[in-house]
This record gives sequence, C-alpha cells and structure tokens, in this order.
Amino acid sequence: MTEIWLGQVLFGYNMTDNTIRNIVWIAIILLPDFIFCDLSGSESRYVRIGSLQSHFTAYGSERAWNNSYYEGMIWPSDYDFQDNAVIKRAWISSKDYTDPSAYNWDTYSIFFTLDYVETSLFPISIKQIAKFEPPIIYVDGIDIYSVYADDIDEINSNITADRLIINVVNTSMGLTLKRKIHVFSQQYHDNYFIKEFIFTNTGNIDRDTEIELNTPLNDVRIGWRYRYSHGREGAENIGHAQNWGRHSWFTKRGETYSQNMHEQINEENPIVDWIRCGFSWTGQSSLNSFNNIGAPDISGNGRLTSPQHAGVCILHVDKNPQNNEDDPNQPSYLGWHGGGTYPSIGNLRPSDLLGMQQVYEMISGNPHLGLGASERIDEITFGDLESESYLLHTTDPYSIHNDGGGMDIFICYGPFDLNHGDSIRIVEVEGINGINRELCETIGKEWKQNAGTFTLPNGSETNNREIFKNSWIFTGKDSIMQTFGRAKRTFDNNMEIPQPPLPPPLFNVQSGGDRIYLNWTESPSETDPSFAGYKIFRAVGKPDTTYQEIYSGQIGTYMYDDLTAIRGFSYYYYIVSFNDGSNNTTGTTNPTGELISSRFYTKTTVPAFLRRQAGDDLNNIRVVPNPFHISAMDLQYTNENNKIMFLNIPPQCKIKIFTERGDLIKEIIHNDGSGDESWDSLSETRQLVSSGVYIAHFEVTEDYVDSQTQNLIFQIGNQTLKKFVIIK
Repeated sequence: MTEIWLGQVLFGYNMTDNTIRNIVWIAIILLPDFIFCDLSGSESRYVRIGSLQSHFTAYGSERAWNNSYYEGMIWPSDYDFQDNAVIKRAWISSKDYTDPSAYNWDTYSIFFTLDYVETSLFPISIKQIAKFEPPIIYVDGIDIYSVYADDIDEINSNITADRLIINVVNTSMGLTLKRKIHVFSQQYHDNYFIKEFIFTNTGNIDRDTEIELNTPLNDVRIGWRYRYSHGREGAENIGHAQNWGRHSWFTKRGETYSQNMHEQINEENPIVDWIRCGFSWTGQSSLNSFNNIGAPDISGNGRLTSPQHAGVCILHVDKNPQNNEDDPNQPSYLGWHGGGTYPSIGNLRPSDLLGMQQVYEMISGNPHLGLGASERIDEITFGDLESESYLLHTTDPYSIHNDGGGMDIFICYGPFDLNHGDSIRIVEVEGINGINRELCETIGKEWKQNAGTFTLPNGSETNNREIFKNSWIFTGKDSIMQTFGRAKRTFDNNMEIPQPPLPPPLFNVQSGGDRIYLNWTESPSETDPSFAGYKIFRAVGKPDTTYQEIYSGQIGTYMYDDLTAIRGFSYYYYIVSFNDGSNNTTGTTNPTGELISSRFYTKTTVPAFLRRQAGDDLNNIRVVPNPFHISAMDLQYTNENNKIMFLNIPPQCKIKIFTERGDLIKEIIHNDGSGDESWDSLSETRQLVSSGVYIAHFEVTEDYVDSQTQNLIFQIGNQTLKKFVIIK
C-alpha cells in the first residue's frame, strides 16, 4: 500500500508492483540529491588533501580548460605547474529508444559536455563530504585556508574515504548518472581517485522529479576517452601543442585479466601486468632537436619536468543489472583513439541520427574513422621496454595518429539492457605516478652535464646519457602499475585501509624577532594506542620545494621555536601527526609501518620570517647582497634567486628604486613596523631588471618614537640614499 501511494504521488500513474519497487528504490537512493534544481553545469568541487589534487564538475565529466591553461589532475601537487588533465570525453548510446513524444530513435546518443547542459544533460547535485573538519592554519594572523571553505559541503565521520564527492546528473535518455569519487590522504593512497559510476534507468529526462518514461533502455553503450598533458611545466618545456597532449604516448595492460582476476596482489608481488588499465606519458616531439623524453629543462639545470605516467584502471564492471559480480569481459574495448576525432551529435534532432549512429559505433569499440586501436601501440612501434630501440626512440606519436588532439585512452562498456529501475555499476581508478622531484633534479642534472658513466635503475652502468635518462623516466610504468595495484587492493578491501592519525585541528605560525614561533592543538587521535607524536617540516624560500624535518616530539608538547631561521629568508612549514605503525601490520593494502597525516592539511602557503626590530639610524641601512651577482644566486637567498633585502630600515617608509641615470623603476611601501623589506628585482612593469648601478631612496612616512625613552628616532620626511650594484 505504501509503495502504491508513493508511486502515485511521486510519479502520477499506476504501475506494477515490481515497477513501483524499482521506482521507490530510485526515489530513496537519488531524491536526497535532487535538492539543487538550478545547479550550474560548471559548478565544481575541488579536492586538495593529497599529492594528487583536482576538481570535479557538476555536469558529470571534465574539460580542464579554464580559459588560461588546462587545469586539474595536479601531481605532484607539492609544486607549481604540475597540471596533467586535458579532457575527459564521455558518451552514452542506446538502441530502439522512444522519447516522451513517442518518437522512436533507432539510435540515441548523448555527449557529456558543458555545451549540452539543459539540452541533454541536467546536473542535479554535486557535493563534497569530509570525514573530519579540516584544520585551521594561521600565519602571522592570516587564516590561509579560509579561501577553501566552500570546498566542503558536509562533515560525516562515517564515510570510508577522507573525502567523498557525490554528483548526480539526469539525461534526456532517462539514464541517470550518479558518480562517487573516493579520495584518500594516507601516504600510500593519495595519488589516485576511485570513481564509481552508477547508471540507473530512472526515466527522468530533465531536472524535475517527474518521471517521464518507464520503458527499458536497450543495448546501452557507455564510453569515454581520457587525455593528459603530463605536467604543465613539462608540456611547456616541450612546446608544440603538448599542452593539450599532442605528443602523448599510450600503452595498456590487462590482456590476461580473466585468467588472473582472482590472484591476490600483495607487498611481495605489488606490480602485476594483468590489471585492466591504460596509461600515457610524454613522448618525443619531432620539432625538438634534443631527446625530450622526460622534458629536461635544457635552459636550466636539466631537471626532468615531465616524469608523470597518468591513466585509468578498471576495478569493477557489473555483469548485468541482476548480477553485480565483476565481468572479466569488460570493458568491451580498451585502447587508444585520436584525441580530436569524434562524431558530432548536433542538436539532438532526428536529422542528427547519422552522428548518433556514429557515436554508437565508436563506443561499441570501432574507432571513429579508424583512428585508433586496442594494442600496446608503444611496444608494437619500438619493441621491448628495455631494448635500445625503445629507450632511444625519437618517433613522434603525432606521426602515428596524425591527430592534432593527441592520443586519448579509449574505454568502452556494454552492451547493457536496463529495465526501468535497473542499474549498472562501473568502478575505475584514475591515478598518476613517476619518479620524485629529487630524482628529477639529480637525473636531469647528470644528463645535462653528460660526464662519466651513468647508473641505471637496475644498478648497471651506461655511457649513453639518453638511455640513462629514459630508463629512469620509464620506471614510471612500474610506478603507475603499483598505484593501480594498491587501488585495486583498496577496492577489494571495501575501501578500508589503515588510517593515519588525524592532524592537529589548529596550526599557528608566528614570525618573531629572533625566532619563528610554532604552536598547535592536540590531535583527536592522541587517545589511539598507536599515536606517537608530531613532526614539523620546513622549506626555505618558496612553498613548492623540498621540505626538511626540523622537529619530532611526543604527546604533551604543543609548541616549537624555530631558532635556526636566518634573517632575510622566507620559511614555510607543515605539521603532521604520526603513529608507531601498530595499526598497519598486515600489508593487505599497503606497506607496513608508520603512518602520518597528510602534509596538505597543514601546509602553509604564506611565508614566515624573522621580524627584526626597526632600524634607529638611516646611516645603518644596508642593501644585501651588494653587489647582487647572478652567478652567486645559489649562495644568496635559497629558492629566491632574484631577491634583494633592505635591512635596518625605518618601521614606516617609502622606498624608491632608480637607475643610475635617475629613472624610477620601482616604488615599495614599507609599513609592517619591522626593519626589513625585500625586493624581487622586478620593475613596476614586472620586468626583471638588467645589470647596472641602482640607487635606493628611503623616505620616512611616519614619526617613530622610542617606546622606552619617548625620544624621536625618525621624523616624517627624513631621507637617505643607498647605492647598489646588480650583475647579470
């Protein structure tokens, strides 16, 4: 009786008991998410808690272009300019579809793009749930994470992952997508996202709750294509359109999945090639005269700027709506496709039927215009991974696909027959891995110097610098497979992994005169038997660099004074809670041992520095370094190569910088009450100044009285000049 009433009230017509049960189930599952009826398709939620960070968009897929650059899938997120995303194109198709107007479509197809919002895509809701309240971080009284407050919509300690994004989209086909993105911050699992896609035949073809259709969806095909640029910094170093992935290579694994799917992955055998996956990396551009694998910074120290291997692994596909066992025969197609080649579905009118049929054929595993294949294209082209032909290859992938859009990872699912109320569940993991920043620095520097013999990853040696560089870059293939293996182990373990302790709820950094003060509040995890204490890490000069541990302490101490800070340098910090590893002994999902809270919860992005007392005599003002010499920048201010300091200055003053011939190039207002001010050697027009003699003019802008004696030290209008030299 209740079911009949719900069916009549919610959907306005009589239905069979079975249909009613399906509809009630849909209502219970999906209606709580239907509260935001005017949701913009472009609304997004960002996750920023791990080494992989990104955004997810309300219309159910992502195009990374933000009108300036391709944004998203940032790894490693410790550093600037590490965006890897370009686009995810997604389609669904069905055969023999009858729309609410009773028009029968031989084939009906939908393209997930922002352009089709309000036409075939109707975003219903998107929200991000956090497992606990994010910490509050202050630097000199500035709440540096308040700008991210809108990231979180809800706190729920019962979720398994650290963050959960839930996104619901209705389609004009009546097939509703509910996707869940599970995000972890534990150190062995913070470089991937587990993504559940639940497609339900709700019959709802628009934004409102009215059910327009109650008919089956036949022969449903689901397909999408992922494309990566493998680091914004690396793409720019290579140039020639790699920003949108034109020179990306593809490979795949998992051809023997059906024979091995029940094999257990463990720490003794963490890398297996039978997992269903595809991934890509930056290849050679024929327009470059050097071997650009890894995108070495040839104008700098050689650092490898594109170590990333990025891709997608399939964790689960329902056999059918009645059988939720994993289907070893899915996906129906896994390979590559030309990135800029795909059919158009027009305006979803009968005249667009040809395009819809072409979409159906494409996501049935027939690359559009033949521009794609299902093989390991890299190995077919170059041979064995460890062969010289592979390690020394100079073939541009563009010469293979001839598609300006690059080479996409291409995945197809289906066909599925979905009665009204039926669902199909697909689970993927998207992740990125590669050699770390320290190795990128070391390997790239050795490659550029090209001196002596080189040590390969397996311990052997070579005199060939390209074999050396590329061998290290291609270890990323094992790294991404290890990531996929860990994700599969997590999924197979019902998303449960050993938990690190929670970070301190408050972390406060305060600049001082002779030290930098750090204090924090106790972690809620202190009551856990495994809890061991806190560690503080520090970086010098900029936040996107390597950090060094400067403190480790146990329960009971909640403050630390950084007495090693040096005047004129900028400092960045983060604090983590750590345990003794006693809750991480099985090795089921990751290596055993100590676990730490994510650094990204407490990492500061605003500098702290020694605030020396203001000067008391204009004659004591110093310019440091003087002369500034570009060849000695590594010996000056770490990670701040163009920094010049003005020391012992009045607490309130105006600093004007002139060329020797009297041209004003920069004006600085100093008003923080300290005796120090920095300059980044940039003019008012943001141009780096050239070699020459410069004159700094200091003018007091506020009377300064000694607080002890009440004597006037500086008077408004007091002035002096200091000369300094810049040598480039």
